[in-house]
Amino acid sequence: MFDLAGHTAIVTGAAEGIGEAVAARLARAGATVAVADRNEAGARTVAEKIGSGAIAVALEVTDRNSVERMVQTVLDRTGRIDILVNNAGIGGRAAPLWEQTDEHWNDCLAVNLTGVFYCCRAVIQHMRTRRYGRIVNVASIAGKEGNPNMTAYSASKAGVIAFTKSLAKEVAAEGICVNSITPAVIRTRILDQLTQAQIDYMVQRIPMGRTGSVEEVAALIHFLASPDCSFVTGACYDISGGRATY
Repeated sequence: MFDLAGHTAIVTGAAEGIGEAVAARLARAGATVAVADRNEAGARTVAEKIGSGAIAVALEVTDRNSVERMVQTVLDRTGRIDILVNNAGIGGRAAPLWEQTDEHWNDCLAVNLTGVFYCCRAVIQHMRTRRYGRIVNVASIAGKEGNPNMTAYSASKAGVIAFTKSLAKEVAAEGICVNSITPAVIRTRILDQLTQAQIDYMVQRIPMGRTGSVEEVAALIHFLASPDCSFVTGACYDISGGRATY
């Protein structure tokens, strides 16, 4: 089940955290994984660790040219792209709106939202030509509920959810499924960008009373990236320990 033998997957932000766990899981399922990250050395380390023909590719998601070079590199190496997991993201500055600068706002939206746009646009024509594709965009529960002192982050992730639904409807009849996931607090280094008070606030709202693990997120993405996900598109899957169910 959820076999990915012969498939090629791109995972952005895969040098650590959720992205690394997703890359490893998809490789174990048989996929050739492109570990794409701005940290090229970290991407190489992950690619070597997971093996299975994984390749490391330099990527700056805020740079359209970098995204297009990355996609072309993967096509040159593997001849196909079946799966795109848009995982790269930043938490942004933790502060109320009146302490946020233009740079804080623009940086967060550039990585979290525009980066998703660039990556999807770069692969979508290839997927349309082959009439097959699976795209999974990593949003956040903050995109549904809005977290205080995280206006830019919350807005960017809400944008990812809406973008996913729109794109899914555009290609629904072309064999391409596009879905998003909305994790609550997952124990990764991105939490280092937040205050302990913010982390406590988010954990207290989770009925399970704990953070999620990267392996749990990878398991959900594995299904959404597989051929078994054949009648699911435009959906937003919570992985929140019960925090939100809508």
